Amino acid sequence: MSLYQLAQLNVALMKGPIDSPVMADFVANLDRINALAEQSPGFVWRLQTEDGNATALSPLGENEIINMSVWDDVAALNHYVYKTAHVEIMKRRKEWFERMAEAYTVLWWVPRGQRPTVDDAIASLAHLRAHGPSARAFTFSRAFAAPDAPEHAPAPPSGDACPAL
Repeated sequence: MSLYQLAQLNVALMKGPIDSPVMADFVANLDRINALAEQSPGFVWRLQTEDGNATALSPLGENEIINMSVWDDVAALNHYVYKTAHVEIMKRRKEWFERMAEAYTVLWWVPRGQRPTVDDAIASLAHLRAHGPSARAFTFSRAFAAPDAPEHAPAPPSGDACPAL
């Protein structure tokens, strides 16, 4: 078992306020999709307020929401993102969110049991945007193995093409 787990941050620029009609169907699906994540193999933790709301957190600005979670490994997160009902929500991303010119998803390794802070996540995203994928901050399409993985371990599975693009 690795001494590391995978953290992820996803940023989205909303087309309207979270309580606006344009965002209503997205909001209506949040509890179902969050529950699916929490029941998925390899899920460890997700950022949320005490009442379970992650959309109340807007550290990057009023119109941007974030999703941050920790998983056992890239394979577990990849399965949830691309092989469950979550993919149906991703396919509808253009209905609710503006297209972002910069990277909006970042993955990075954290010591097992550590919960990353929002500042950690924002720093990882900034590093990815500035330097491209590296062992410090990477993407599904260019994933890096955990720091304690054997030298000749196979590369983590890369993500499927995003159905929202």
